[in-house]
Amino acid sequence: MESRREKLVDYLVKAGYLTKPEVIAAMTKVPRHLFVPEEIQEYAYDDTPLHIYEGQTISAPHMVAMMLELLALTPGLRVLEIGTGTGYHAALAAELVGETGHVYTLENNERMYRFAVENLKKTGYSHTVTVIYADGSAGLKEHAPYDRIFLTCAAPRPPPPLFSQLRDGGILLIPVGGRFYQELYRYRKKGSQLEKENFGGCIFVPLTGQYGFRH
Repeated sequence: MESRREKLVDYLVKAGYLTKPEVIAAMTKVPRHLFVPEEIQEYAYDDTPLHIYEGQTISAPHMVAMMLELLALTPGLRVLEIGTGTGYHAALAAELVGETGHVYTLENNERMYRFAVENLKKTGYSHTVTVIYADGSAGLKEHAPYDRIFLTCAAPRPPPPLFSQLRDGGILLIPVGGRFYQELYRYRKKGSQLEKENFGGCIFVPLTGQYGFRH
């Protein structure tokens, strides 16, 4: 599996998705196959999304790489992830913020929550990642402010609580749009102002909860 992981990372570098040495190192180290069900582990290093449980997916590696580079994670940062999924993205973020940082991640699907907790424990990231079973659309006020907030699910609009929970100078990365197609936006908070950049089209599962899509 390690050689397949290295081949995937090499492909992502050649394709231009990976450019930062620290992100390359993290994606080379974190074992994606241990974050998917055993029956689909053989596909873990294909550059494709994988269906997990109950309509949930793990994002394609190129999208994960792109988001990690846009987040500009550095040691010591406090990070909030909305949509834990299998825990893979949180593990990569934890690798980048190191022992002096911390990743809080919210998941509202109980089966995925339990799966992620188990995955993070067996891969050694449970001390730098806190997984919480909750409605992620409202964020996590008790540990705010965050240096970085990112969503691995699509929102019809950026949930207002996330901006108030973002530290001045911080980054919010979020797919915004409809249920079946979105644009990836990066917001930078500068005082009372928000700078917005669009990084193109993407497809994520929908955010649910108070500020998500209605069923």
